[in-house]
Amino acid sequence: MAKTWNRSGGVAAGAALVLLAGCIPPQGTTAEDLAMFDEAVISIGCNLQTEAHFQPVELQTGLPRDTVVKIANYKVSTKEAVVLEEGGFRLVTGPCTPAPAPAAPAEA
Repeated sequence: MAKTWNRSGGVAAGAALVLLAGCIPPQGTTAEDLAMFDEAVISIGCNLQTEAHFQPVELQTGLPRDTVVKIANYKVSTKEAVVLEEGGFRLVTGPCTPAPAPAAPAEA
């Protein structure tokens, strides 16, 4: 089962249909909407978890909450984001790309 992010910010288990539907951008969104979403989430530190995160993303993009959540789920389905264990979502592309783990020191 695929993990998706629900309206309340929690994680929900979904059927394979969610994976298939998640591969296409949410209906009614444009490439510009997706780019504005990325820029807005980057501007708040890459995580979208609380009301304090949602409000600036909604204001910057002009998108309603349900569309923001749908785009977040789309980003998770395309591996451009991950669902956080503590709830919410983290963008993992561009400036939000996680730093690679340091290499283990070589044995002498």
